Amino acid sequence: MENTVPDVKILSEFRAILGPKGYTDEVEMIAPWLTDWRGRFTGAAPALLSPANTDEVAAVVKLAAKHRISLVPQGGNSGMVAGATPDKSGEQVILSLRRMNKITVMDAEDGLICCDAGVILQNLHEAAAAVGRRFPLTLGGKGSATVGGLISTNAGGTQVLRHGTMRMLVAGLEAVLPDGSIYNAMAPLKKDNRGYDLKQLLIGAEGTVGIVTQAVLHTVPALIDRCVAWAGVESPAQAYDLLLFMQRHGRDRLEGFEILPQRALNAVTTHIAGTRPPLDTAHRWHALMEFVQDEPGQIPPNELATQLLEKAMHENLLGNATIASSDAQAEAFWKIRDSIAEAERAAGPALQHDISVPVSAMARFIEDESPVIESTYPGTKTLAFGHLGDGNIHFHVKAPDGVDVTSWYAGDGKAITSHVYNRVRAYGGSLSAEHGIGQAKIDEFERLADPARLAALRAIKNALDPLGIMNPGKLVPLA
Repeated sequence: MENTVPDVKILSEFRAILGPKGYTDEVEMIAPWLTDWRGRFTGAAPALLSPANTDEVAAVVKLAAKHRISLVPQGGNSGMVAGATPDKSGEQVILSLRRMNKITVMDAEDGLICCDAGVILQNLHEAAAAVGRRFPLTLGGKGSATVGGLISTNAGGTQVLRHGTMRMLVAGLEAVLPDGSIYNAMAPLKKDNRGYDLKQLLIGAEGTVGIVTQAVLHTVPALIDRCVAWAGVESPAQAYDLLLFMQRHGRDRLEGFEILPQRALNAVTTHIAGTRPPLDTAHRWHALMEFVQDEPGQIPPNELATQLLEKAMHENLLGNATIASSDAQAEAFWKIRDSIAEAERAAGPALQHDISVPVSAMARFIEDESPVIESTYPGTKTLAFGHLGDGNIHFHVKAPDGVDVTSWYAGDGKAITSHVYNRVRAYGGSLSAEHGIGQAKIDEFERLADPARLAALRAIKNALDPLGIMNPGKLVPLA
């Protein structure tokens, strides 16, 4: 289905719906939202639409459907796969949800909180904390990522080990469908057997079959205390053994377990102000752990972590370790982990592969596949880090020094990405663990996906969005 170029008359109709606060076609106002976070994709758009509520979203979508105008939903524009970036045609209009930022505590005892799609994750954290609760999903971009974007990409973050992805945290949802109708599934039902679960279909759909406008989210009790620990290990395999040990003895008290190589730590301490190595000893790999207490009768997490680390060291599961002595130091430890992507970007161009393999195979993938890339493509440097507890590897490959970046991305870079995804498939993994497909991965997704999966995705997309106006060119490859 071909897009229609929005002319002056159509744009004036959008302006009439949204008013001066919700509509702009000024080039300088639109420009910051045309490029993805990594700076790899830049598109064009004749207008930026910013509705203030669900009714305005519905009116915009109805008008878009009437004229067959393609819409690109956008939240904080902090995605990693250009899923919220328009193409270069100038035919796609950006639909920003950032003005929709209301938060309502529905039921503090049940831990339910209602918020608009444009609510920034950091603000959601603060709203939950104000009523003695906690929203247990966090990530490095919490100051810009929005709830609608997190839902539409089924975001994960660093607490998936205990609380699951965004899919597990959504109790209710509202969305505008491609014909402009409003789908209301905001009632937080524990049981609902009325056929296909459209709520779950919209989660992770990247705005291709509907635009999420509101959600009811689960929160958990606020923490009584926490303990953040940093350990030096010799390999991902040893880190995996340490994870199993901590899970076996720490049970549900272990909320996060991240690994990163010395190369990542060096990049952060070089490029990110105010960071320094947590340990005074050298290690090839590092593990970052967080233990929590959210019930009064539990042993304090500092005591638990001390006991477990001492026992783990006795069993040769780590080389050295330290425990954050204050909340500020705990945040400093996490800042290192959360700043890896920013530090890497400052260090030079690189390919980013957000992949997953079975948890038991993650260490083997890192150890076996990294040297193959570096030997096959001289001058490249791999950097693998991520959530060991859920098999999510951020497998990055830095370009050789001095290369022409555009040529490298189109040549060796493309070949490296195909190689990485081929190996992921051989491990039974996924080429997208938590950031989605967007437009950055759509070609490789089409190449590697099971035909039955592709056929089902296309059938769903065509059935719900027959005009093809909802975020075209993302997630679902054209037949």
